[in-house]
Amino acid sequence: MVMAGVMIEEGEEDKLAKMGVKDSKMLSPKAREIMFDLVKSNCSNYKTLIVDVNMVDAALATDDMNLNKLEAQKMAEVINALEPDRAIIDCPSNNIPAFVSYLRKHIKNKNIEIIAEHKADENHLVVGAASILAKVTRDREIEKIKNKIGVDFGSGYPSDPRTVAFVEKNWNKHPSIFRKSWSSYRKYVEKFKNKSLGDF
Repeated sequence: MVMAGVMIEEGEEDKLAKMGVKDSKMLSPKAREIMFDLVKSNCSNYKTLIVDVNMVDAALATDDMNLNKLEAQKMAEVINALEPDRAIIDCPSNNIPAFVSYLRKHIKNKNIEIIAEHKADENHLVVGAASILAKVTRDREIEKIKNKIGVDFGSGYPSDPRTVAFVEKNWNKHPSIFRKSWSSYRKYVEKFKNKSLGDF
C-alpha cells in the first residue's frame, strides 16, 4: 500500500492544471511517469509512504484494526509530516464522518481543516497530484518484485487476470510478496487446507 500527499500554496491549483495533472487513473503510464517528476518539482512539499505487506498484515491481525483505520493512520503520518493548514483527502470509507473522526485522533494539529470526499482525486487537482505520486511509486515497487522473482504477474490488482493466475499457481512459492490478509491469497490457502484434509 502506498500513501502520498502533495502540498501547494493557496491558489496554485492553476499551476497543476497547466501541467495537465489529473486523477492518476485517467493518465497513461507514460504520462504518469512524466507527471511524477513535474509534481515533485513544482509543489511546495510532498510525502510518499510505502506500507509493506508485513505492516499491513500485522495491523489487520489485531481485533480493533481494519484497512480503513490503517489508511487513516498512514494518512495522518503524511499530514503530520507536511503540516498543512487544510487537508483534502480521498476517503476510502463509506462513513466519512466516522473516518474523519478517527483520522483527527492521529493528527497533531487539532485545528486543521479536513475536507474528505469520495473520488477526491477526480475533484481536486492537488489530490490528483498525490494520486500520481502514489500510483507511480506503487508501480515501481511492483516492477521491483517482478525483477526479483523473474515473473511478470501483471498489475498486482485482483481485477487483473494475469495477477489472479499468478496467485493461484504461486501463492506458496513466493510467500514474502503476498499480503496474507488479502482475500485473493487466503482463498488459495483455504483451498489447499481443505484439499489436504480431504486426503485423510
